[in-house]
Amino acid sequence: MSSDGDTDQAIDEVIEESIALESAYATLLTPTEAVAAMHLRVPARGNRKLRRVLEKIGADDQIKAWWHVANVNAVARLEINDHSWVHVQIVANIALKLLRQLTKHGVQPSLVHDYRLTANESEVVVVLASLLHDIGMSVHRRDHEDWSLFLAEPKMRELLEDIYDEPDRTVVVSEVLQAITSHRADGEPLSVEAGILRVADALDMAKGRSRIPFERGSVSIHSLSAAAIDEVRIGDGQARPIRVEIVMNNSSGIYQVDGLLKAKLRGSGLESYVEVVARIDTEAEKRLVPVYHLEIGGPDGS
Repeated sequence: MSSDGDTDQAIDEVIEESIALESAYATLLTPTEAVAAMHLRVPARGNRKLRRVLEKIGADDQIKAWWHVANVNAVARLEINDHSWVHVQIVANIALKLLRQLTKHGVQPSLVHDYRLTANESEVVVVLASLLHDIGMSVHRRDHEDWSLFLAEPKMRELLEDIYDEPDRTVVVSEVLQAITSHRADGEPLSVEAGILRVADALDMAKGRSRIPFERGSVSIHSLSAAAIDEVRIGDGQARPIRVEIVMNNSSGIYQVDGLLKAKLRGSGLESYVEVVARIDTEAEKRLVPVYHLEIGGPDGS
């Protein structure tokens, strides 16, 4: 695992590379071949504890095997969207970017506000939650969030044993588990970090990577809208700390924005920090829906 290039630009590059890697990963591989092909890039950017966690995960073939089995269940057996190491790498990079945007604009992460820990601990939580949130798919899609909790708790104690002493280790583990269980459709994030995972998971939607499952080869609003998303950009907002700009090649992509992303943002706790704009990047449809602003409201839905 590499954590070089610790800049926000590096995060964008990793996301683009991850999307490109999926086609190569989708080939039929043995478990040994699949694990050997996994090389994550998540920028630690001066966070030594996060860097150590990433090094340990990079050397952990059990975690990589869970990612492989999760994707076999998702793509080969259920014929739904990617749940591989590619997905969790994209989510980890998006989550870090969201967290760093918030702290840049003075928003305190929950581990800082509630426990007087540091933003470095919040980064460890969002990355661990991102990389482990779907390992339960290696058991079954149904209630996979619960299976992820079951598998992740002892693994995290192993990973963090020489990084955090008690009671901080239990705080970090508990906050990651809370984020994992809260990423479900009816989840209730109780922390900024958990809300970040919930939103980051939904934002892995570019280049047809919808988080709404759809059957391969079928023509439906799911498949059409997924194919309509060309790019997701995250940066400074005008009225809020974070601006999410979604570039579409046709207006069916609004289904992804209004149907999926809106549902994930509502109740995430990030509603007052994020503005979402979707725009069409082709001349043919500019007259129909040139720009679409998602109305999120505050945490109470107003």
